[in-house]
Amino acid sequence: MSTEPPPTGSGQPPDDDPFRKPPPTNQGGGSPYDSGPGQNPYDNTAPPPPPYGGTPYGAGGPGQGDPLAGMPPLAESGRRVLARIIDMILVGIVVGLLSWAFDITSFSTDGDSINAGKQAGSSILTAVLYIAYDVFLTARTGQTLGKRLMKLRVANLDNGATPNMQANLIRALVLWVPFAFCCACIWTAICGGWSFFDKPYKQGLHDKAAKTVVVSSG
Repeated sequence: MSTEPPPTGSGQPPDDDPFRKPPPTNQGGGSPYDSGPGQNPYDNTAPPPPPYGGTPYGAGGPGQGDPLAGMPPLAESGRRVLARIIDMILVGIVVGLLSWAFDITSFSTDGDSINAGKQAGSSILTAVLYIAYDVFLTARTGQTLGKRLMKLRVANLDNGATPNMQANLIRALVLWVPFAFCCACIWTAICGGWSFFDKPYKQGLHDKAAKTVVVSSG
C-alpha cells in the first residue's frame, strides 16, 4: 500500500493524520475462537478506556452514531471569538501595510465622483489575504495562529481529522467574502456568533457549510 498522502482536494485526510479517528472495531461480536495466533480466547481483559471519555469513536454503547464520540470537547464559543479577534488583528495589520504601499487605503465619496477602483482593490486584497491565511494554516494543522494561542483546532465533523484544502476553502469563503465586500464585522459577528446558539455541535455558519467543528486541542 502506498504511504503517500492523497492529493489535495481528494476529500480524504492523510493516513498519518494524528487526529483522524481509527475505524470502528468489532467489539463483543463473533466467537472467542476467532482470536489470532498467540491470543488467549479466554482472556476477557477489558480494553483500555477511550480518549476524552465516551465510547471509542462511536463504536457501540450509548455514543453509537454520535460523530463527536471519542473526540476532544467542543471549543467554548468565547474562546473562539478571542481566537478570531487575534487572527483579524494579525491579518489586518498586513492588509493595512499593503493597502498603504499600493495607495488603496482610502476612497472618497465627496463631490461627484467615487473612487470605486480603490475600494474594489482594498476589498479584493482583504478577501485574498484573509482567505489565504485561513485556508493554508488550517489545512496544515487545523489551527490559525489565534486558534493555536487559544488551544483550539478545526476538525472534520465526521472523522475528527484536519480538514483538507477544499473544506477549508469553503469555510473561508463563507466567512471572509461577505466580510470583505459588504458586511464587514456585522457578518463576522453573525457567522461566528452562530456557535453560541447552535446545538449540538456549536457550529458557526462557515462550519456548517464545510461540515467542520472546532474542538479543544489542549
